[in-house]
Amino acid sequence: MVSKFAVIPVVLTLGLSLCKKHETVQRIGEAATPTPAVSASPDVSASAGGSPGAGAGPVTSQSKKVAVDQTAQVSVFGYHRFVNQVHRPDTEITPQAFEQQMEELKNRGITVIPMQDFLAWKRGEKNIPPRCAVITFDDGWKSQYEVAWPIMKKFGYPFTMFIYTEGVRGGHFGGGEAITWEQLAEMRDAGIDIQAHSATHQDLRKPYDKVAKKKLTPPEYEQWLHNEVVGCKELLEQRLGIRVNCFAVPYGFYNQHIKDVATQAGYEAVFTVYGQPLTFRSSRDSLGRYLIEANKPKVFSDAIAMIATSSAGGAPVAEIGAANIQSKPADGETVRNALPLISANLSAFGAIDPGTVTMRVSGLGVVPASYDPKTQTVSYQVTQKLRDKCSVIVEAKSGGKKVEAHWSFAIDEGAMKAHESPPAASPKK
Repeated sequence: MVSKFAVIPVVLTLGLSLCKKHETVQRIGEAATPTPAVSASPDVSASAGGSPGAGAGPVTSQSKKVAVDQTAQVSVFGYHRFVNQVHRPDTEITPQAFEQQMEELKNRGITVIPMQDFLAWKRGEKNIPPRCAVITFDDGWKSQYEVAWPIMKKFGYPFTMFIYTEGVRGGHFGGGEAITWEQLAEMRDAGIDIQAHSATHQDLRKPYDKVAKKKLTPPEYEQWLHNEVVGCKELLEQRLGIRVNCFAVPYGFYNQHIKDVATQAGYEAVFTVYGQPLTFRSSRDSLGRYLIEANKPKVFSDAIAMIATSSAGGAPVAEIGAANIQSKPADGETVRNALPLISANLSAFGAIDPGTVTMRVSGLGVVPASYDPKTQTVSYQVTQKLRDKCSVIVEAKSGGKKVEAHWSFAIDEGAMKAHESPPAASPKK
């Protein structure tokens, strides 16, 4: 018979062994996430360096919920190349214009926050200032490293890089103007947030592989889509030792299946290019960004104007999901009419004060929409040709509270050309 005193050393040995195994697993996880996770502190944070959130992940059982300001609003801006002579105004901007816009954010009192602080706020873990901006750079051009980063350092602004992996130097599309893996590693070490933008930057809705130049069968398409959405995430995590939790959809083109694949891949947030102010209740699988282009200077001013000017602690805003308003065009839809009839059923808003119904359309501002109390439908016939991508915000008061709904759609390129007189050449993106 074994005495109880003989058992004690065995138990202690087993306990120490288990502790060492746990320590090993923890160290492996730490190696994959060199930067600390976003703090669950309730304090407002707007880091003056880069974003510390490269290692931030979804909320865990240990995450703390705080009393966050749900009335805050955020505009997310997207940039591409920075050049002295603009030749592609749809993707380029001069360094001078970019610096002026960063200065305007400062002068307007709009705080630039890290992407991971924005997501922590969405999870209810920490507060952010009442009016915020998140800055993102798409694709991975070397001018983002050489030109934009020094400007961001000057202002102390954090930012996020959305990288498509075959566009990095050495990849299929990684030419001389592309960023290198070494430069990305340097930015990572400085605290810059690096996220995914697909593998080859194609329209993910179409079963056609431009690299292989072939139409894909349904099984081939699923495998290809998996590599575009999941494979790029895995490669960024392996090459840079980071945790990727955000995905920017190429061109902003998406559908429900693409969103489902991204969600299943572990992305906490999916971004499009349909600019709209983001709120606490904005759906995390279709977060709109304002793409800044040299030929559309009004986009930046519209984005700033559309951020609510009320301070923290103002009247709460109830947001209704796009799926509940039967909008036309539908959220994420591409239409072949550059002068569409925009409408939405507001029955989900509750008892509406008809005189408070307003509609905002990106690029147009507040439009003279009409509201029919019998059908509870708000509508507006567009008379000024819409371009590219469009976001709509409908607001009203119900029971003394502000209620709003956001949705976005795109205009088919052929439809835009059809309304041109005389026809004008439009560079491909």
